[in-house]
Amino acid sequence: MLDVFITSRVRRKILVVFAKYPDFKTHVRGLSKLIKEDAGNIQRELKRLEKGNFLIVTKRGNTNIYQTNKQFPLLKELQSMVIKSQSMSNQKNQSKTIG
Repeated sequence: MLDVFITSRVRRKILVVFAKYPDFKTHVRGLSKLIKEDAGNIQRELKRLEKGNFLIVTKRGNTNIYQTNKQFPLLKELQSMVIKSQSMSNQKNQSKTIG
């Protein structure tokens, strides 16, 4: 369902992770392993989300650590959209296996 509004597959996966788990902190390679996407594509999307103030970046040595900006004005709405989208997806999958 989110694919209608967020056309970038990588950005959608990143948003889902950070919206569902606002206390989650990670670096590019860790996120790459988690969502099974190319680190270069993830880096590009993380920069976009950082510019939009959805993510906060802290530097640890040479590594950037990303986490959800809990002060992001649309965070609650985004979290709600992610949860609803996933529940709708689960309902579709269940109806396919039943019918």
